[in-house]
Amino acid sequence: MINEKVMDWMSRTVLTINADQTLPEAHALMKEYNVRRLPVLEQGRLVGIVTLGDLREASPSDATSLSIFELNYLLARLTMQDIMTRDPLTVAPNTRLAEAAKLMLHHKVGGLPVMEGGSLVGIITETDIFRAYVHLAEEPASEVAA
Repeated sequence: MINEKVMDWMSRTVLTINADQTLPEAHALMKEYNVRRLPVLEQGRLVGIVTLGDLREASPSDATSLSIFELNYLLARLTMQDIMTRDPLTVAPNTRLAEAAKLMLHHKVGGLPVMEGGSLVGIITETDIFRAYVHLAEEPASEVAA
């Protein structure tokens, strides 16, 4: 795992969402494609990231006097702009996999957008890192050293 790079294990096909799309749209995408995070784009530029946890914690206000119908109506109008984490931590394709893992641990995030020349080129997640670890742990020692 010492010499492995993010580019070797990242997902190159990245499902994204636009900043003006709504919470229900994000939830539907995550459910349909079985993902837990979506990079948020505005005019093709990465501006944030939204996670399944962000969607679950979203609230239109701290008011407690709303009826369930009012609350559902307001939740359906929330956009990614309202709930995303802005300026997410990113890595480059040539970042060492171990460094990406350390960043994820330190910042308590489950995935990092992979950026190259200002463009989103992939995403590396905790699942990708586990997959790399399992693959490398199963290789004979002579192959790992090569």
